Amino acid sequence: QVQLVESGGGLVQAGGSLRLSCAASGGTLDNYAVGWFRRAPGKEREGISRISSLGGNTLYADSVKGRFTISRVSGTVYLQMNSLKPEDTAVYYCSATPGLPGRVDFEPTLQSYEYDDWGQGTQVTVSS
Repeated sequence: QVQLVESGGGLVQAGGSLRLSCAASGGTLDNYAVGWFRRAPGKEREGISRISSLGGNTLYADSVKGRFTISRVSGTVYLQMNSLKPEDTAVYYCSATPGLPGRVDFEPTLQSYEYDDWGQGTQVTVSS
């Protein structure tokens, strides 16, 4: 089990950018598949991006493809969000699940049940 801490949320105008961070408290997210999810008011949680456990594969929902970029540097996972829209307003959560033994790159989908650990969330508000 890993404790996840998100940061980087805030208020931004439409068209602006934010970078969210997801760190493991006291540890590293190396060899974890990490996903980003969001929940907008009145809507269901939506999986938006994922990086595989060894970093060889990324996945994006259509709603963010071409605007958001997931990456991992020194054990912390980032979500660079560009060209933000008011409909991106939501609480953003990172989630993680351990990789597989050996050098197998674990590539879960964007289904929340595939992830074991969750952060507390960070609010992103995009004004029009």
